[in-house]
Amino acid sequence: CAALPENLLESELFGYVEGAFTGASRGGKPGMFELAHKGSIFLDEISEIPKRLQGRLLRVIQEKEVMRLGHDRVIPVDVRIICATNKDLFSQVKKGEFREDLYYRLNVLTIRLPLLREHKEDIVLLAKHFLREYALRNKSPVPQMDKMAETILVDYEWDGNIRELRNLCERLLVFNETGIITCEDVLEALERPTVKREEIGRASCRE
Repeated sequence: CAALPENLLESELFGYVEGAFTGASRGGKPGMFELAHKGSIFLDEISEIPKRLQGRLLRVIQEKEVMRLGHDRVIPVDVRIICATNKDLFSQVKKGEFREDLYYRLNVLTIRLPLLREHKEDIVLLAKHFLREYALRNKSPVPQMDKMAETILVDYEWDGNIRELRNLCERLLVFNETGIITCEDVLEALERPTVKREEIGRASCRE
């Protein structure tokens, strides 16, 4: 929902008929809701959908029908909607940035994905997995991490969650020449280290 401008997002979601706008494909085009009929549609970054389109989306959910741009005929659709967002939608509602009626229509079942730092026991396992994945992709040996390097990873805050860990592992693999990843390697590869992170790193490297 954040990747496309409003006019293009509308035509992609709901479809259009020939001549609906300049550049419209000959014969028109079905929207994603039509294509997802009897199946599921995943709307990523739902918080970024423009206010005007939120009303159209609400109608699709309530009436189970969609109307293509430039058309006067409704098309019945039976679709399971799955949404994702990294924002607090309820706070967006209170600020007037997200429609309250749409929020309660969508909020049937909520699954909260925990922050990476909230399940520290998985950090080393994930790091080893990503290192192995990138090593296989680059046809290079899989480097090993020493215990102090693992300690750094566990103690780090991971504001960027899984994406940050992935990037770090790829960086470690690219610059590693010894086959062993040390705590110094990890500290050097971390972006924007703060005083807290440096203190953690120095303590761990002295163990």
